[in-house]
Amino acid sequence: MGGALALDAAWLFAAFLVILTLAAVGIAARRFLLERGGGTVECGLRRGPDGSWRLGLASYRPEELWWFGALGMTMRPDVVFPRRDLTVVSRRLPTEAEAASLGPAMIVVECQLSEDSGQFSPAPGHGSAAGPGGAAGPGGTLELAMGEEALTGLLAWLEAAPPGSHFGAAL
Repeated sequence: MGGALALDAAWLFAAFLVILTLAAVGIAARRFLLERGGGTVECGLRRGPDGSWRLGLASYRPEELWWFGALGMTMRPDVVFPRRDLTVVSRRLPTEAEAASLGPAMIVVECQLSEDSGQFSPAPGHGSAAGPGGAAGPGGTLELAMGEEALTGLLAWLEAAPPGSHFGAAL
């Protein structure tokens, strides 16, 4: 009886290891596919000043910034920020508590959404716009945490917007 119980425990442990390995392979494959197209950087996201940091990836699209959670399994972005509605307000170094969760050499960038943007735009089929980590109404703020090179890329991407497209200004 003791031998059968040990054999059952070994099979259960092996099944757990297989499931854990498949999950890790799935997350790594998703990240590879997201980064394959280029324009993707590691980026933390915090909605509102009292929200919690979520780690993930930001992907620059022609007119939108797509943000994907690090442990997601879908290829759809968790949040979409229109380029014309996003403005960098300030940047700072993370506090000690933030640096412990975000990692070394990150810079926190405070961004403002225009009054016209309404709320954070979730990806289609991803629930409410406010989501976890705090709500944002019209003209809401968010913080992005990224490395120095990624910050340079973000600023260049924002500045490269077509003339007159920022905040719905007419050409």
